[in-house]
Amino acid sequence: MLLLNFQYVIPNHKNVKAAWERASLTITTAKTRWLVAAIFVLSAPTQSAPPHAGWPAYGATAGGTHFSRASQITPENVAQLEQVWEHRSGDVREAVRDPENFVMQSSLQVTPILVEDTLYYCSPFNNVFALDARTGEQRWRFEADVDIDSEQVFTNCRGVSSWQSGKTGYCEHRIVVGTLDARLIALDAGTGERCTDFGNNGEVDTSEGQAEHHPREFGITSPPAILGDKIITGSYVLDNLRTDAPGGVVHAYDARTGERAWAWNPVPPGMPQRREDGTWVTGTTNVWSILSVDEERNLVFLPTGNTQPDYYGGHRDGLDYYSSSVIALNGDTGEVVWHYQLVHHDVWDYDAPAQPTLVDLTIDGESVPAVIQVSKMGMTFALHRETGEPLWPVEERPVPQQGVPGETLAATQPFPTHIPYTLTPPFTADDAWGMMIWDESACRDKISAMRNEGAYTPPSLEGSVNFPSNAGGNNWGSPAIHPDSGVMVVYTNRVPGSTRLIPREQCDEVVQQQAGTPYCVETSMVTSPLGVPCSEPPWGTLDGIDIVAGKRIWSVPLGTTRNMAPFPFWFLKGLPGLAAPMMTASGLVFSGISNDHNLRAFSLATGEELWKGALPTAANALPMTYQLEEGGRQYVVIAAGGHWSGGSPPGDHLIAFALPESGSAQ
Repeated sequence: MLLLNFQYVIPNHKNVKAAWERASLTITTAKTRWLVAAIFVLSAPTQSAPPHAGWPAYGATAGGTHFSRASQITPENVAQLEQVWEHRSGDVREAVRDPENFVMQSSLQVTPILVEDTLYYCSPFNNVFALDARTGEQRWRFEADVDIDSEQVFTNCRGVSSWQSGKTGYCEHRIVVGTLDARLIALDAGTGERCTDFGNNGEVDTSEGQAEHHPREFGITSPPAILGDKIITGSYVLDNLRTDAPGGVVHAYDARTGERAWAWNPVPPGMPQRREDGTWVTGTTNVWSILSVDEERNLVFLPTGNTQPDYYGGHRDGLDYYSSSVIALNGDTGEVVWHYQLVHHDVWDYDAPAQPTLVDLTIDGESVPAVIQVSKMGMTFALHRETGEPLWPVEERPVPQQGVPGETLAATQPFPTHIPYTLTPPFTADDAWGMMIWDESACRDKISAMRNEGAYTPPSLEGSVNFPSNAGGNNWGSPAIHPDSGVMVVYTNRVPGSTRLIPREQCDEVVQQQAGTPYCVETSMVTSPLGVPCSEPPWGTLDGIDIVAGKRIWSVPLGTTRNMAPFPFWFLKGLPGLAAPMMTASGLVFSGISNDHNLRAFSLATGEELWKGALPTAANALPMTYQLEEGGRQYVVIAAGGHWSGGSPPGDHLIAFALPESGSAQ
């Protein structure tokens, strides 16, 4: 196939504690020990100044702008970038294709955070690392002891978070990581040791109160949010297994003690969050992607997934009230302040996959606090951060009806009117494309044989065309937004998908069982016999959009088929996959993609590709950048670890690029 379907007393002085312990063995009098301690304290380095341009949270800011003020690397000198260091965790897993024991390859989707002069990141196995931000040298490693072999179908960790008390001392700065087996672990940032006053020996079990489930069904893959002294986390829930899957509870914990401050299970208003036996109501929508917080307004913003399972909802009876939505919670209580639903009664897996991006927009001369939410439909919703009201009109338009027996579809769906869509249905048999005439003809026949009524064609027994596919449109890579100009850059997947429901009596060999419903389901990309998408390239683009003006300013293909297809089929541009752009104040956009072995830099003004850096495998993670001192060296860091959706092999490469030191002032 051509294409695959896809306690240190003094921070930053690591030898003080060890030296003090050695000295203590030979010093016996209290007076002398006090004197030696004072010498250590006075001679130790003071706390480092904050970076000139840092990256303290997964998305650069607590509101996920993916934007940095770092400006040493510019459109004029970016072509000089070179690799300056690489860190290898050793945490790699190859795919196992045995039907009796199928596991996916590991995928390094992490974006490090920078605090002072240290980078922190997690591996797909949830092990945590601290690195020297200048050299990539490892300062410590923490082993999370996740049983990846027997319990986890896939392995993933998108990032860690940082909490600081404002004091100095052991565990006054904590690195927090969520695990695939649903634990939340707090570590001392200086040593990597557990903060034993947090929960039970440094960890809490977020699965507490869940109904009985297999461990692989419930865990944490995205970094928790930090709001004041609270650590807030959602969870992933394995899709399409059963209606009574674990509930998608969002938890807030005290950052010091690990005690639960509040929990919110997304049941409809007025419905109890727990069942009679005290366990959480099952099957509720979860929050698997990245949360945002607004400290000034004390709000937590959630992008919600689907109510279980994804492709049939005849049993839900209102349980999907908060499904596929943006939700604002009160940070103190977990109470809903407002919510806005992007897809009504979602039976397409069109959940809200991206981090809600918080940015202030200048509209009619006034600064407006906004939440920008991109979606799998390629639509962008701009909402007022305090009320959830759309900043520009959104129309409720009729959509196709007549689903399978037992299903009740939403009569309308919301369509934003101001910000242009990054792709537009319908995708019809007339749009079929192939490498050759017979290939194109096969695509046309495949599309013609399925139900296809444009956007929101419901799942059917004969199979339905879904454009976009359940991968999007836009996905968890989320947009980068310039906080001054309001220009947004987002990756768009442009490959059609298909959904076919299968009556229960025929479901023995089907993977996606949707137990508890009358149907199991098969989903796939719409591809030719060669494995090539049936849509015309580009299959993936970076799109630049002026949000306030409501216009697209450029769209460029991202990636080539060189690493996915044999020669001479290297010429196709614009790959399907997953990608996450990052933006700098100097006018650059950086992005990798899950099926191409390169990191690229583009002009923010025009979309022109300005530089390409080769990688050992694909990089679908969000890149990050930082400058430790004003006028100092700027680093761009990317995780290259492949992805299970395409042909890129697994890896464990965290790679930093920078300008040559001799050319740093150019």
